[in-house]
Amino acid sequence: MFIIDIQNKVPIFEQLKKQILEFISIGILLPNDKLPSVRSLATDIGVNPNTVSKAYQELENQGYIYSVKGKGCFIADNQTDQLIKDDKLDDFKGCVNEMKKHQITKDKLLEIIEEVYKEETV
Repeated sequence: MFIIDIQNKVPIFEQLKKQILEFISIGILLPNDKLPSVRSLATDIGVNPNTVSKAYQELENQGYIYSVKGKGCFIADNQTDQLIKDDKLDDFKGCVNEMKKHQITKDKLLEIIEEVYKEETV
């Protein structure tokens, strides 16, 4: 289920967080779904359990998951999806600011957005 790219410069715990958030966003992981235990996921993807623990801890601190002592970690309620969408919009805004710095016009960005949405409906 989770794929880690050890050659990627993004830290492994960040890759794991990103994948969990993506799975929540597209409906693979739903509210109250149980995540794999720290040890089992670490074994499955071949990383140190502390790496998985760090990813889970950060996701919990951000409100995406919750933990139940002795039971494990679970996906938080449906507000999580809105949090993810808000984060994605913040990321998009950052990308738009970068494009603006590189003198890419608003019209060109809108053209690309229209193109992407058109492809999605085909």
